[in-house]
Amino acid sequence: MNLPIRDWQGKRVWIIGASSGIGAATARLLLSRGALVGLSARNVDKLQEVSAAHANASIAPLDVTDIDSIRSAHAGLLTQWQAIDLVLIVAGSYVEMRADSFDLAAAQKLVDTNFNGVLRCLDVALPGLLQRGAGGIGIVSSVAGYRGLPKALAYGPGKAALINLCESLFLDLRPRGISVYLITPGFVETPLTAGNDFPMPALMSPEQAAQELVAGVQRGDFLIHFPRRFTNVVRLMRLLPYRLYFALTHKATGL
Repeated sequence: MNLPIRDWQGKRVWIIGASSGIGAATARLLLSRGALVGLSARNVDKLQEVSAAHANASIAPLDVTDIDSIRSAHAGLLTQWQAIDLVLIVAGSYVEMRADSFDLAAAQKLVDTNFNGVLRCLDVALPGLLQRGAGGIGIVSSVAGYRGLPKALAYGPGKAALINLCESLFLDLRPRGISVYLITPGFVETPLTAGNDFPMPALMSPEQAAQELVAGVQRGDFLIHFPRRFTNVVRLMRLLPYRLYFALTHKATGL
């Protein structure tokens, strides 16, 4: 569906959310394959750890809730590279929330990071890609966006919105030569999942997730999901009628 990538050598990749988890692991993997990688996140110390010993890494700090910082990071990378071949938006946060603990301020903050943050990044990155008629955008959503889940009252809706956003972007951008990748991981061992107090089926390491993500981009997949033995089950559950879906979800989670 997208153009495959045969060789990462010299590819200019901007990873937003590269300080930890999937973003950091993906950055390390692409750096090892010869890509020029722009590392963006708020924590400069962690970005420096990821970039250590890699001459092909560039640090471009930003905060996805601050449009000016995104513009500054983008401008800095363009000064070095002149253009960007692939933008991977991995940054995100998680707050457990149920109806009896609903917190408007926390919900708004989460949506501002996970959804509005992506919109801000698109606002900055899209014009250059459209002008060239080449390159790609990958956005990390989650299987939590496929259907409503317990404890995901604020997290899930934002991730669902990203799925819809990527589908719309693909329809608009692919005919214009720009690839779009929807990335929906299952459970990955990251700082965001460390506090979960429930079983996490098919839990992956960030390094395993990065391998799957990069392999999907190389193949030119639109939908990149992993681990498939778990994510395929969740995807199939989208087809179930509500009565059956709610019953199975209550049984599986005990909630």
